[in-house]
Amino acid sequence: MRPGEGALTRDEKLRTTRTIENVAGRRRVRAGVAGLVLGAALAGCAGASGAPVDSRAVEELLQRRAEAVLARDAVAFGATEADGDADELDALAQVPLSSWEYDLTRLTSAGREATATVRLRYRITGYDQAPITADRTLELRSEDGSWLVASDRPQGKGAEQLWEQGEVKAVQGQHSLVLGVGRSTEKLRGYADLADRAVPAVQEVWGKGWSGRVVVLVPQSLDGMGALLGAPASGYQGIAAVTTGESGGNDSGKAPADRIIINPEAFDVLGDFGKQVVLTHETTHVATRADTTPATPLWLSEGFADWLGYRGSGRTAEQAAPELDRALDRSEQPVTLPADDEFAFAGNASRLAQAYEGGWLACKMIAERWGDQKLLAFYKAVGAHERREGAVEDALDGVLGTNLDAFTREWRDYVRRELT
Repeated sequence: MRPGEGALTRDEKLRTTRTIENVAGRRRVRAGVAGLVLGAALAGCAGASGAPVDSRAVEELLQRRAEAVLARDAVAFGATEADGDADELDALAQVPLSSWEYDLTRLTSAGREATATVRLRYRITGYDQAPITADRTLELRSEDGSWLVASDRPQGKGAEQLWEQGEVKAVQGQHSLVLGVGRSTEKLRGYADLADRAVPAVQEVWGKGWSGRVVVLVPQSLDGMGALLGAPASGYQGIAAVTTGESGGNDSGKAPADRIIINPEAFDVLGDFGKQVVLTHETTHVATRADTTPATPLWLSEGFADWLGYRGSGRTAEQAAPELDRALDRSEQPVTLPADDEFAFAGNASRLAQAYEGGWLACKMIAERWGDQKLLAFYKAVGAHERREGAVEDALDGVLGTNLDAFTREWRDYVRRELT
């Protein structure tokens, strides 16, 4: 059996999407971590071969640099640079910033040179409820008794910021902000239109207890995507988009900040329908972030996002689950709900697609058998569990009135019924 007219092709289906969460036992991207405040305790710190460095002078340099960024003051920013240029400031000129600050966490010196490890914290106006954080390494140089920045780069193998890849263009949508490098304004407007349709579609189901706004980053290439994630680009080949952010909410029950990162090499070859499914899927991850915790299995978080992405599309199971359809044709019936390791990017592409499709069919079954609101309640109940062990079982019992064995049997029967 093959996908019908207008369905995602096999190649398109393998360009599936994935959220990257800060969850124990999963591949992760850090996007928002606790700040460190060392301050004056660093005063007098020195390397083995250098004179003591007064950390207060470096902190004052960082303060002036942060103020220059917020003020968009090229002269003041250039005055913090050893080469006097303001290229970085020019590159992020269109990024609407509400805050930008540095925490100095480590300082070592060797004569007239020093290395500062800092934590950059910034917020995008109207989108970030808490700062995005990035650990940076600044090479400093002493000139005429003043410290200046000779280089500013990600710490270790950390993630780049978009403006390190070139001049950022910004397009504001009704519910979205798209930031891109190497793309025309018209092209970025297309991404914003997709995101603007995705947000209301998600709100219709999940409700409005989230920001209702998304930030979409569009690097110039797959390599650029990998750099933004601080990971080898090869691991994301064929992946149309990912969402970065921390699982679970803060004290107010709201997740601080998410970024939808596009792989233009995979995303742009999708048809209009596939692109909309991807953006709705990723927007679902943004909306559900505060209720997605280490207790939430990937079959549920990814399956729910796919369910919402396909909701109302009229696509049949054969169209939306071609890899499972082929597996059944080969008499390969799934036995258990997809395990987390089946969602690994670097694994078998067919197995990855089947994992997404299996999670989608599980959520689709819950919605049809118990109703949309029960599916939402089940999702939240699993995420509210203190740990992974027992989370699904307790939610199945408390919300759906069933148990894992019975649910799994019903899911297997449902998969076979939908695809044969």
